[in-house]
Amino acid sequence: MSLRWGLIGASTIAAQHMIKAMRANGGDVVAVMSANADRAKAFAEAHDIPNASASLARLVGDPRVDAVYISTTNDLHRDQLFAAAAAGKHVLCEKPLTLTLVDARAMVAACAKAGVVMGTNHHLRNAATHRAMRAAIKDGRIGRPLFARVFHAVYLPPHLQGWRIAAPDAGGGVTLDITVHDADTLRFVLDDEPLSVAAMVSNGGMGGEGVEDGAMGVIRFSSGLLAQFHDAFTTRYATTGFEVHGEEGSLIGSNCMTQAPVGEVRLRDATGEKPLAIAHDDLYARSVRLFQDAIAGRGAPAATGEDGVRSLAVALAAKEAARSGRETAIDVEA
Repeated sequence: MSLRWGLIGASTIAAQHMIKAMRANGGDVVAVMSANADRAKAFAEAHDIPNASASLARLVGDPRVDAVYISTTNDLHRDQLFAAAAAGKHVLCEKPLTLTLVDARAMVAACAKAGVVMGTNHHLRNAATHRAMRAAIKDGRIGRPLFARVFHAVYLPPHLQGWRIAAPDAGGGVTLDITVHDADTLRFVLDDEPLSVAAMVSNGGMGGEGVEDGAMGVIRFSSGLLAQFHDAFTTRYATTGFEVHGEEGSLIGSNCMTQAPVGEVRLRDATGEKPLAIAHDDLYARSVRLFQDAIAGRGAPAATGEDGVRSLAVALAAKEAARSGRETAIDVEA
């Protein structure tokens, strides 16, 4: 099934990853909107998109648009999704879905009521490394998982800084930008649900007032597993990784918390150390393919709206834990 896409937001991620992923799956990007009409026009010209507008109503009302991809600032997602769902458009929305759990739940409900498919663009669960780790755990290759560690401290390049480091009201800060990804990836790889979180945040000089650019914490899962996370915008030379340590072995993923189809996973157990077989493919192309399949009635998106709610719940609880200095329960029901 091929889709005709409308882009809500003339964003960097759309330019660098999503347009290519849509076209790789036979889709056609037919429209883009931005609150800035000149930006929308320039974006459309640069990416061979026939229609550009500053009007959300015009884009979602366009009969040529089957589905929309929302990649605006986090504070705008909710109302844009409501408009798209009301117009009968399927919605793939960037993470975090929004800024509050109540609004996230309302977004999922709006899509369900309208009978449209909703997906959250959590790209990391599409990584071959994480899918291999999930399969190895399910196959019992490390026994019962006991601990996990996520290293997702990176350097946010200048062209992406903007509101992410300056606008807390728009959802800026490392917790809503990166910790939310950690939460989803942990849930996916472990097939386990987080119960509570303890966290601290810091400002290393990049984030503006009220915006954290570093975070560390521990998430307690329903199985009893503890997962450590380290996230940052300020570490130029760090490498990323994802580890799971079980009673009978460990999975060591390196260079895998990234948008690129790269990284490796090694299994360590009583017999020694060996690499897992990894068949890399484009994370975003897989996300779009599964979203299209869901619309055609074949399975679910890689990350559903519910997955988006649950990752947001972890990030919000982490922010509260850092504020209060106490381990904080993760409320997914709002």
